[in-house]
Amino acid sequence: MNPIFNHPCNVVTPAQTQPFPQQSRPVLNANWLPRFILLVLVLSLTSVCAAKTPRQLDFYHTHTGKSLSIVYYDGDKYNSAALKQISEFLGDFRTGTVHAIAPETLDILYKLRTEFGGEGTFEIISAYRSPKTNSMLRNKSSGVAKRSLHMEGKAIDVRLRGVNTALLKQAALKLQLGGVGYYHKSDFIHVDNGRVRRW
Repeated sequence: MNPIFNHPCNVVTPAQTQPFPQQSRPVLNANWLPRFILLVLVLSLTSVCAAKTPRQLDFYHTHTGKSLSIVYYDGDKYNSAALKQISEFLGDFRTGTVHAIAPETLDILYKLRTEFGGEGTFEIISAYRSPKTNSMLRNKSSGVAKRSLHMEGKAIDVRLRGVNTALLKQAALKLQLGGVGYYHKSDFIHVDNGRVRRW
């Protein structure tokens, strides 16, 4: 018999008679580290490939009837000649004034186009506006901002062929890259690379 039970000074408690419970430890698969490294490499390569992808946009100007299909980012950098051509295409058709269009605004269009298959044509409703044109439009409509980003080449009003404009609006809102306006009756959206807001 165990002497711990025979000694008169010993008081046996339940804790002394019960074995300590063994804690289960997670079993690590020996292959987890190589698999984790592989996953990191795949995600990194995916990001690099996305950054290196050329960006193309197709436009149709609803006021001039002209079309333009152009690669404005070659996979490494923005193409200055292409950006100039886009700026001329999206200039103020009323006054003939040309202003540089922000590449960030073009990137918003590219992301939207990609979201819907990457092959659609944007119909241009309004792009760059000279102060004179903006003032004239403001006199006709209360919906035209006095300090419109159209005057800075940072805003554009479009619809995407083959895509419901309400869905295009939702996709633009999810990007959270700037302002998004939805004009249901006229069937177009406004996007800009200003602060995030909606109307």
